[in-house]
Amino acid sequence: MPHAPLETTAPHRPTPQLHREEGRVVAVATPPPGPSPGRGTLADIPYVNALAAPELPILSRRQADGSWRDVSAAAFAEEVTALAKGLTAHGLQPGDRLAVMSRTRYEWTLLDFAAWAAGLVTVPIYPESSAQQLSWMLRDSGARACVVETAEEARRLSAVRQELSGVAHVWQLTALGAGQGGVLGQIAAAGRGAPDRTVAENRQHLTPGHAATLVYTSGTTGTIRGCVLTHANLMAELDGAIELFGAVFAPDPEDPEQTPPSTLLFLPMAHVLGRVVSLACVRARVRLGHASGVAAAELSADLASFRPTFLFAVPQLLEKVFNAARASAETAGRGSAFDRAARIARRLGAAGEAEAEARPGVGLRAARSLYEPLVYRRIRERLGGRLRHVICGGAPLGSRLATFYEGIGVAVHEGYGLTETSAAVTVNSPGARRLGTVGRPLPGAAVRVARNGEVLVRGAQVFAGYWDGERGRVVPGTDAEGWFATGDLGSLDEDGFLTIIGRQKDLIITARGRTVAPEPVEEALRAHALVGHCLVVGDQLPHLAALITLDPDGLAHWRALRERGRTPLSRLVEDPELLADVGKAVSTAERVLPEGESIRRFRVIPQEFTVEGGQLTPSLKIRRAAVLHDYADILEELYAPEGAEG
Repeated sequence: MPHAPLETTAPHRPTPQLHREEGRVVAVATPPPGPSPGRGTLADIPYVNALAAPELPILSRRQADGSWRDVSAAAFAEEVTALAKGLTAHGLQPGDRLAVMSRTRYEWTLLDFAAWAAGLVTVPIYPESSAQQLSWMLRDSGARACVVETAEEARRLSAVRQELSGVAHVWQLTALGAGQGGVLGQIAAAGRGAPDRTVAENRQHLTPGHAATLVYTSGTTGTIRGCVLTHANLMAELDGAIELFGAVFAPDPEDPEQTPPSTLLFLPMAHVLGRVVSLACVRARVRLGHASGVAAAELSADLASFRPTFLFAVPQLLEKVFNAARASAETAGRGSAFDRAARIARRLGAAGEAEAEARPGVGLRAARSLYEPLVYRRIRERLGGRLRHVICGGAPLGSRLATFYEGIGVAVHEGYGLTETSAAVTVNSPGARRLGTVGRPLPGAAVRVARNGEVLVRGAQVFAGYWDGERGRVVPGTDAEGWFATGDLGSLDEDGFLTIIGRQKDLIITARGRTVAPEPVEEALRAHALVGHCLVVGDQLPHLAALITLDPDGLAHWRALRERGRTPLSRLVEDPELLADVGKAVSTAERVLPEGESIRRFRVIPQEFTVEGGQLTPSLKIRRAAVLHDYADILEELYAPEGAEG
């Protein structure tokens, strides 16, 4: 069936406008593709699709046997209507909050659109959230109902239910005995006798300025804040992304089979990026599948069966795919050959970004032909075999990974954004990419770098403000001119491409007065297969040091090669050979530090940083203060005088 993409309103891509001060670019803005709509909300999308392309498969549901069943635009709209009527029949009124605590799955997207069709506001909650966090978010948001996925989450909610007098309904997606259609089918059944016009009336009363979702930040500092994103915010985000990625959301003109575009979503939908991916695909009428599991074997099977043409991913996934391929080659005695292939790929990727006269020469093209069947094609097969594009965000990607994937034939588009900006505010789009940067503003957005280096953003996708649950009001999060201060440090190049340096609050100022951004060196350290997480420290101290955890997959491979399978982890972290290998990673990573700075000491710790332990946020970002507190004794040893340890 031919693909019927959403048509954009602008015939040509808007050209970014640069603003210079004292000879350098300090701001860049991309005009919107058209005037802001006075009407129309996210709730209308399923019905617009059903009218425009009723038979087009826009979603796919994973079946018990691993196969995928397509869902047409018309069928999805019918499901949305039925569930919206059921939510209304359970007493939920327009403006009420519906919380969803689940891994990524088809029902999440269905609940989003059904809630909006009923006039509700959705509140995503990470499944890993503690009972205390869950209780606080449900009370702060004023949630009237909550959907959880598993019995474990239901038990966690039950433990704090007495604190949640406002929560009238709790539904469990995986509840036994729910019958055909599951719990959502039961909810829909309650509204079976209601006329469809009740849904139409709720949609008509929604305006772009109404709140669509209340998304709580991950809380790297320990403070969780609710961000109010309106229908207008998210519609601006979706339409800007679709405007820039039309080539990704369409069949490849060089593909003889004209494979319809598709993506497999495995990012958590409690995170704003996962939600926006889901909404953008439905808006653009791109076939969307959901994968709940992110374990390597489970995700690999889903990718192999779904075979997406593009992916939205975080750098950790691309790193794990690369490291797994490297480990397989090393196990087979071909580690050196893989490393040569990786170097060639990076040269190919870098050359592809250069001017025409610097593009791959005869020798480089010959090397690509040699390694294409031996290495590159096999890595693409790990990602499904049809992959042409990866849109990457959530953490810095780094040029090492970006050029590698470019070189093996997968275009990489790195972007940058926050919950407050409805996900991406800048991105490297097809035809306008610069590896090592996070791109230029989306249509309708602007970026400015303040004199202190802080990145400021403005645009229709910037949130309405922070939710004050105690007073039941929205607190503005921007200044009088609409600029939002991100807390990130960055710079703009001569063409308006943004580079992020790190978080302002995480800057290290050593005892010698040198300023160091820890994120680049931490990113470089995590590139090593053995390294899981790392934290670079040294604020007001005489030198830099690092706490390092081990990656389970990388450690398993190292154990097998070094025959250390029976050595307890508590002893392994003191193994001279392992410390030497980690030390090489530290030496390599130090190259990104300012001249004269180095990581003088490091410690490999046997524990992983975890969400449950409080060292990671639910979106897997490090809580620096928590790590510094939990490992204060080790940090004290790292700064003890030479020979005084122990």
